[in-house]
Amino acid sequence: MCGLAGLFSPRADAPRVFERALLKRMTDSIAHRGPDAEGFHVEPHVALGHRRLSIIDIATGQQPMFNEDGSVVVSYNGEIYNFQELAAELERSGHHFHTRSDTEVIVHAWEQWGEDCVKRFRGMFAFALWDRNRRTLFLARDRLGVKPLFWCVLADGAVGFASELKALKLLPGFDTGLNDHAIEDYFAFGYIPDPKTIHRNAYKLEPAHTLRWSVGEREPRVRQYWDISFEPDQRITLQDAAHELRERISEAVRIRMISEVPLGAFLSGGVDSSAVVAAMAGLTSEAVKTCSIAFDVAEFDESRFAQMVAERYRTDHYVETVRSDDFDLIDRLPDLFDEPFADSSALPTYRVCELARKRVTVALSGDGGDETFGGYRRYRLHLMEDRLRAMLPIALRRPVFGALGRAFPKLDWMPRPFRAKTTLQALARDSVEAYFHSVSVMRDEDRQALYSPEFKRRLGGYNAIEVFRAHAARAPSDQPLALIQYLDYKTYLPGDINTKVDRASMANSLEVREPLMDHLLVEWAARLDQSLKISGAESKLVLKRAMEPQLPDEVLYRPKAGFAVPLANWFRGPLAARSRARISSVASESRFNTGHLGRLQQEHARGRRDWSASIWSVMCFPQGLPPEQIEATR
Repeated sequence: MCGLAGLFSPRADAPRVFERALLKRMTDSIAHRGPDAEGFHVEPHVALGHRRLSIIDIATGQQPMFNEDGSVVVSYNGEIYNFQELAAELERSGHHFHTRSDTEVIVHAWEQWGEDCVKRFRGMFAFALWDRNRRTLFLARDRLGVKPLFWCVLADGAVGFASELKALKLLPGFDTGLNDHAIEDYFAFGYIPDPKTIHRNAYKLEPAHTLRWSVGEREPRVRQYWDISFEPDQRITLQDAAHELRERISEAVRIRMISEVPLGAFLSGGVDSSAVVAAMAGLTSEAVKTCSIAFDVAEFDESRFAQMVAERYRTDHYVETVRSDDFDLIDRLPDLFDEPFADSSALPTYRVCELARKRVTVALSGDGGDETFGGYRRYRLHLMEDRLRAMLPIALRRPVFGALGRAFPKLDWMPRPFRAKTTLQALARDSVEAYFHSVSVMRDEDRQALYSPEFKRRLGGYNAIEVFRAHAARAPSDQPLALIQYLDYKTYLPGDINTKVDRASMANSLEVREPLMDHLLVEWAARLDQSLKISGAESKLVLKRAMEPQLPDEVLYRPKAGFAVPLANWFRGPLAARSRARISSVASESRFNTGHLGRLQQEHARGRRDWSASIWSVMCFPQGLPPEQIEATR
């Protein structure tokens, strides 16, 4: 796992040679991603930098790496798990290899297959490749967005790119102005979905996309090279699917256990990470190194379930307890993520990565299982609501249930059966609107109350639901579960889950590999009928059946618990004064309604409403911008 950074000048009339010192400042800013080595290549039009975390071919895998004649060079972050098979195929086609690294496969694959080389790669990757003969820069990102890649156009027309946004912010001519639409997206989702960033002229390369920019061209050519297809296979039974799934998980885990450095796994006690550990244990005669964190608040603690799995497979298990007042990391989050990010589970994720790095350099995780096998509680609720929506036309539902939803009080303090407001509101919407409503950190009415009249004017009617609408229009299935899975694959998985894990792990110089995001496994699971994923109140049905011979029922069939922190208690107790101070700083900016922010805190402190998610979102928004930057956002 590594970090990359670079610069490119597309002007044909003035072949620019970039300063090596500038390139080094960029790579120094992401040194945590690769503390083992650094490398640079500078020639007219392009500069490539690299920070290396040595995992495979430690002796000869330094980057940037070249082909035989030095005309193609790459800087790369990730792992290509089928590199050995590809190398053998490329050698049969006449290519000569000088290393045993997956990096060298990229340059030869580009020579052999051009832009389509990415279709041959199985793994997680982001890379920047320069072809001198074609005078072309080529950027690529893996199918599910496990690895990040940012790019921007500078004031002088040069292009910057890097693994993290912080490296681009160092560049002269970088536009620091904020993107108003990205701000609306952030307060809706709690993160900024691809391809936007918080800055108006910086972008994320979307998952499963490439960017090609040749010298002399005014703009890049960005294209999508892969998408998920939901075509239900009605022939397969639950029993057969469970059997095949065990084999597929084992194979996805096996190819991710190749490493020349210590390797282990996260073990949370949930179904997904437990399935990965069970597969690892079946593939090695050595004790698997596992780690988990315990919480000193019982409702958040799953460590006893992790212990069950550790004992069953005799893993070398290590546990540390995170205190309920462990909020020392809060001030580090802005530097960690470079833009607003409001998933509070970033705090325990950082801690488990910190713990793992004490013992291993590579850790396998269970991330992606909920999206692939229908594990989220919101999926079940959405399907139930969708069945009700199908009974009445929206022309009737919208006015009737809309009025009932507005009239019904918000009863956060009551038992769940009495909290009908959300359901009534969902029934008044179409399927995409309802799912957007259910995942929003702040609902439409809350965001409208948060924004000042000036900021609402600047938004010009833009609403973050447009992100979902755009993806839904391209969705390959209108099956209710498939549609919302597709939306999560395009937004929540890369924007939240993968971003959180990448930044938390890389801050600790730890590589995390995700077998349940193997694209062949994802493609296979997407073809399963939704009844094999969610049946009545049971989610992840096929995964649980597959793992019944290998995991205890206490792990498989217990209520799902999140990797959460006690935000509501923090903001009524030890963080009350701190949150007031941070929100006061935010409230001074012209985009927010100061009165609403004050009411929000008062209602939360008095226990009238649980506003903890909204308070956290505001706290994670950039504060203390210099006056000239605030002015630049207007």
